[in-house]
Amino acid sequence: MSPATRATVPTALTIAGSDPSGGAGIQADLKTFASLGVYGTTAITALTVQNTVGVRAVHPVPCDVVAAQIEAVAADIFLHATKIGMLATAAIVSAVAKAIADYRLPQVVIDPVIGSTSGTRLLDEEGVQALCTELLPRACLVTPNIPEAERLAGQAVRTVADMREAARCIHDMGAAAVLVTGGHLEGPVVVDVLFDGVATTELRAPRIETPHTHGSGCTLAAAVAAHLALGYDLVESVGRAQTYVIAAIKHALAIGRGHGPLGHFQASVGP
Repeated sequence: MSPATRATVPTALTIAGSDPSGGAGIQADLKTFASLGVYGTTAITALTVQNTVGVRAVHPVPCDVVAAQIEAVAADIFLHATKIGMLATAAIVSAVAKAIADYRLPQVVIDPVIGSTSGTRLLDEEGVQALCTELLPRACLVTPNIPEAERLAGQAVRTVADMREAARCIHDMGAAAVLVTGGHLEGPVVVDVLFDGVATTELRAPRIETPHTHGSGCTLAAAVAAHLALGYDLVESVGRAQTYVIAAIKHALAIGRGHGPLGHFQASVGP
């Protein structure tokens, strides 16, 4: 029996690091997939030692083991979408880029994780270069926040106009579409900028004042991938993902001594 005939529900693969505190990375992605009705599969790229306060250590998984995990899943389970998060090293970036091509992984959404909120580097400098040259051209969407957009585009991002310019610059690197998220800018309204190569769409939402936003970037990219797996087009998937993340932030959990996790399952029933 072919894998396609066994896919009775929408499925997605997340390729990312593990967060033992459960708020970000693989754990956040699986919670997001499950709450949106998508069956999640995984390939772990790194074991992090972290909690709600910060990242203490990062231990990359050997790139051949990352590739083997992807092969094991793709050979057995028909996939509808792919989400990529933390990759840690250039070798892992290259292994993932090759796997996307070898196994024709569908609808690739990339959260270009470069550093943690607490300042820990999560992708080495060679890895950033490999991300730009090998991985971005394989993405249907890349979802950088402001610091990530500045690093990828090589320019300061201080305004919404800067976000639009950065999105165009990153698109020129090969990504089919770019969503620059504006949570790092100040103001009562958060603006995310989506550029699909033709049109620019600005998605606006009132800022929610809370310290509990751990894993919000992971969750947004995973929610976009989940909606793509469910059959929505890119623009609608982005809009629905933003709505989901807003609800998850509203239901954020005051767990731990630092930035608590989002309320992934509370969000599934609405704001």
